[in-house]
Amino acid sequence: MEDIEDLLAGAGAGVPPGFRLPVPAAVGVNPKQRKKNGVTNKLTVVQDSSAPKIPGTQTIYIKTFGCSHNQSDSEYMAGQLSAFGYALSDNPDEADLWMINTCTVKSPSQSAMDTLISKGRSAKKPLVVAGCVPQGSRNLKELEGVSIVGVQQIDRVVEVVEETLKGHEVRLLTRKTLPALDLPKVRKNKFVEILPINVGCLGACTYCKTKHARGHLGSYTVDSLVGRVKNVIADGVREIWLSSEDTGAYGRDIGVNLPILLNAIVAELPLDGSTMLRIGMTNPPYILEHLKEIADVLRHPCVYTFLHVPVQSGSDSVLSAMNREYTVGEFRKVVDTLMELVPGMQIATDIICGFPGETDEDFGQTVDLIKDYKLAQVHISQFYPRPGTPAARMKKVPSNVVKQRSRKLTAVFESFTPYTGMEGKVERIWITDIASDGIHLVGHTKGYIQVLVIGPESMLGTSAMVKITSVGRWSVFGEVIEIISHNNKEVGSHEKVDEKCSPCANSEEACACSKEQELGSSCGTTSCCSQSPMQETTTLLKNEPKQDDQGSRNLIGWFLRNRKNHSSKKMDLAGLESKEKKQIQDLGRQSAWGPVDIALLSGILLSLFTIVALFLNLGSRSLSS
Repeated sequence: MEDIEDLLAGAGAGVPPGFRLPVPAAVGVNPKQRKKNGVTNKLTVVQDSSAPKIPGTQTIYIKTFGCSHNQSDSEYMAGQLSAFGYALSDNPDEADLWMINTCTVKSPSQSAMDTLISKGRSAKKPLVVAGCVPQGSRNLKELEGVSIVGVQQIDRVVEVVEETLKGHEVRLLTRKTLPALDLPKVRKNKFVEILPINVGCLGACTYCKTKHARGHLGSYTVDSLVGRVKNVIADGVREIWLSSEDTGAYGRDIGVNLPILLNAIVAELPLDGSTMLRIGMTNPPYILEHLKEIADVLRHPCVYTFLHVPVQSGSDSVLSAMNREYTVGEFRKVVDTLMELVPGMQIATDIICGFPGETDEDFGQTVDLIKDYKLAQVHISQFYPRPGTPAARMKKVPSNVVKQRSRKLTAVFESFTPYTGMEGKVERIWITDIASDGIHLVGHTKGYIQVLVIGPESMLGTSAMVKITSVGRWSVFGEVIEIISHNNKEVGSHEKVDEKCSPCANSEEACACSKEQELGSSCGTTSCCSQSPMQETTTLLKNEPKQDDQGSRNLIGWFLRNRKNHSSKKMDLAGLESKEKKQIQDLGRQSAWGPVDIALLSGILLSLFTIVALFLNLGSRSLSS
């Protein structure tokens, strides 16, 4: 079966992303058969089309395997299908078509794909397979008779689905330009935007199959990514995850680098800290030269102090066999530098146990590395030979040895207690999800430590101050002390809500804000406001004072500041509510002629009257003489 591109009629004319064409215009084929080079190729019919439904009225089930980049691709495909009228369902039984977005990193994920395809065939469901497996291994036997969407063709998923529902098998794999970032999208979590910043990578790891699928590095422009960030913030997104096969390599193909992108994105984040940025996985070689710049970004109050840096092995000889292009010493430099420069820095890493040629000494070095840092997150996996990779041809470590090493390293890792000492601490968290137990809400600290709290679903998408009550091995539990309300007004708007509360604001004025102004502060938990002696509560407390009391405090504060700065004739009312503005203005008018002012005016008038009388008396005397 050939790619659908080979069958396009008038391909040079171009079609906008996601544009849906009828078969006669989009695919120059006879619905039953076509001839090429004298050979007749029949299109596989996967369902009875005797009574076809109207396109866009069917239900689609989407199953995603693999990384966050795959999840983003699925969300984009779901968005396009939904925009054209298709219903989306989590129930495979009620769906008219199954779409499976696959992962080729490990054998188990591909095996799960095989199982799901078999179930779909048994249920006589039309199937569309997307992702890295068909892109990297298009001739797999398991993919016979199913339609395929390539990783860079997700903007044409509607065409593929419609043709598949008509009973045709189509394949769309040829790589082209990157899919647009402004395609319709249905997020799995409406508060989390997974933003792919590039596809592919610059590496050539001997065990990796993903390079076969995602290809060489291809980066989106800074402007296109910043534009996407602006749009998703306007949609109410609370977390932005930068995703790629190697975040650190971003921009090397288009003349920019990761720090340039990060600074451009951070400049667009709301100053009230309502939306957080999470930097994606990066390999050591491509951030070594930018460590200080990246540390500066990680210290920003709206950026999680968390980074995933896979090391894969603690042995330089194994890293060389993997063709990882760095040493253990360079990995240590990355971790040590970031932990030194970024308070509360959290590092996650990956380990492959039993890579071909790994000796007991090599494995011992890996164990020592993990013991040295006692990282809270280590993803441990056994080596899986991927077909077509150089490592698949290397002499393998016996499987029983691989399993033994994996169990030993897992036991070492699980013996760590990384969150001990957090009990009793007060942390700010960002709440974006519901835990699998259906009881707790899931939030994360600035270090991206998972905190489970109990609260109503209305807390989703909010930020809160919590007291850590207990710690577990994988997460901590907290009690909500206060919920932080976010002021979503734009910076530079008429009221200039965030101007006084910015981190660099004058210390005398930084915290002289109304409640709404302080909620708009960009400072987070370590803000200038938290250091000011005039700090007022910036959150909605359980025992929140009444509005009248709040207004009274604001008025008293205004009088105190007015006495302290008596030379100032005006005050900035930008952060006050309209009611409070009116109260202050009315009070100003009422107090304009106080007793002192009346006494002073009376004295002046009396003096003027006395002077006039003296002049008149002197004038009359001179005339009489």
